[in-house]
Formats: sequence, structure tokens, C-alpha cells
Amino acid sequence: MSKIRKNYEKSFAYRLKQWVNGDLDIADAKQLEVQIPEKKEPEVFLNSMEQETLDDIYDERRNKLLRRMDLLSKAASVVLCVVLIAFLLVMVADMPGFGDAASPVNNEVAARYIESGIPETGAVNFVTGMILDYRAFDTFGESNVLFIACICVQILLRLDKKSKRKEVQDIKKSAAKELKKEPGEDLILQKVSMVLVPLLFVFGIYIILNGHLSPGGGFSGGSVLGAALILYLSAFGYEKTEKFFSQKTFKAITLSALSFYCLAKSYSFFTGANHLESGIPLGTPGNILSSGLILPLNICVGLVVACTMYGFYTLFRKGDF
Repeated sequence: MSKIRKNYEKSFAYRLKQWVNGDLDIADAKQLEVQIPEKKEPEVFLNSMEQETLDDIYDERRNKLLRRMDLLSKAASVVLCVVLIAFLLVMVADMPGFGDAASPVNNEVAARYIESGIPETGAVNFVTGMILDYRAFDTFGESNVLFIACICVQILLRLDKKSKRKEVQDIKKSAAKELKKEPGEDLILQKVSMVLVPLLFVFGIYIILNGHLSPGGGFSGGSVLGAALILYLSAFGYEKTEKFFSQKTFKAITLSALSFYCLAKSYSFFTGANHLESGIPLGTPGNILSSGLILPLNICVGLVVACTMYGFYTLFRKGDF
């Protein structure tokens, strides 16, 4: 029998032909199955010299250099921890005792805030005057931290609309199916939101605008505004929310607020460092339009906080605005 005929008799076509002609018992169905050999990945064999070389390199008993480097890394870790612990203990030992009159809590800095806060800042709220005037540089850094955090979340979670990768397309399709259900039939949430959202917006604006007169300010008022945006989005969905707050709105508000804050405080730092008059009137303490730049700075901080909260929520929820 030729090799070609022998291979043909082992093929599925030949067995199917036998079954059609009645030469093959249908009960013996296993004869119709085609045995597909499993693919085995090629094995990589190292010759004895290469294997012996690898054993010498990674065997600490034979490789003295590897053993020394391992001991050196462990010793360096121990030394670093000991130095850090000793440094912290020295700092703690140097701190004033509890209730000491010379402690920073009781020194002239706090007294300066209380005695000269209103004449120098125009803010009735000492805390707001401190964080937005005496320590405005720190507050600007905190606002930038929020902005940078939001950028990092966008880099990690935002879905690229132009990407053609299958994984990204699958995520978009699944997200689109979920978002089609919004806002759904939750009438209770919608009716309650119609009452609460306007109140939250008004209350958040009140906290921001009165931050220099009463407890509050940009951070707390911005949190209330961000919560109002999230509640509206949860109740009415992305389509309605994006009519007044989209990604372009987020970028414009955040960039404008941080830019104004930077330029305003840079001017104040320059005039203060050179003992120059800023020319910005503090107004009458207690009035809404007073305390110089603190009121507009509170507005900027509140807008940045509100945008950051809403940005985090929507990026974690669907990877986009």
C-alpha cells in the first residue's frame, strides 16, 4: 500500500465516506473523531557548561561577590533604619514639654495672628486670614496637589477615545451599556435631588463667600459644591450634566482659578518681600467685600476643590467626563 493511500485511510474524509456507505458502525463514534496532536513548546536545553556557569553565578556558597553584595544591602538597610529612628528620637526629645510656655503653641506667632490678624488681613475669621494671607504659599501648594492628583487619575483611568485597542473598546462598550440605564426609573432620587441640589449649591456658595467672616472657606465650600455635582449626576445622568459641566468646563475653571491664585499671591509676595505697599484695600472688616485678596482666593480654592471631587468621581465611574 502506498504512503499516500495509507494516510488517506487514516483521514476523517475516508472514515466519513465509510460511514455514509454503511461500512462503518455509527455506534463506534470515536472512529469519526480526529485526533489533533497537542502542540508542545520547544524545550530549551542548556549544555552542561552553561548550566554550571549559572549555578556558579547564583550560588552564594560559590560566588563570594554575590554573598558580599547581599550582606552589604542588608547592612545598609539596618543602618538606614537605625539612623532614621535615632533622628526621630532626637527630634522628639528636643520638643518642648506639654504645657510649656515656650512651645510653638504658646509663642508669639499665635499671638501675632490673634492681635494683628484683623488689621493686617481684614479677615474676621483668623483661620482664613492665616491660611490665605500669612501662609498663602502653603495653601497654593495644597491646591496644586489636588490639581496634580486629578491629572494623575486622568492619566491612569481615562479611556482614550481614539484608541483602537480591543481591551479599550470592550471597556467602552460595557460602560456604554451601563450608562444607557441612567438615570433609570429612580423617581425618588430625582425628586429629592431637585430639592437638595439647589440648596447644596446655595449653601456651598455661602460657605465660600463668607469664609473670611465666619467658619468656612474654599475647601469646605468646594466640598459641598462637589457633592452637589455628584448628586445631580447620580440622579440625572451624564447627558444632562454635560450640558453645563463638561471636560472643557473642568479644564477652563481649574486653569483659570489656579492661574489667578498664582498671579495674585506672586504679586503679594513680591510687594511684601520688598516692603512695598500692595495697593489692595482691605475694606471694612465684617463686610462681604473686605479682606483684600482673601475673598477671590477663597473662590478660586473652592472651584478647584469642587472640580477635583467631581473629576475623581466621574473618572473612577466611567473613565471619562
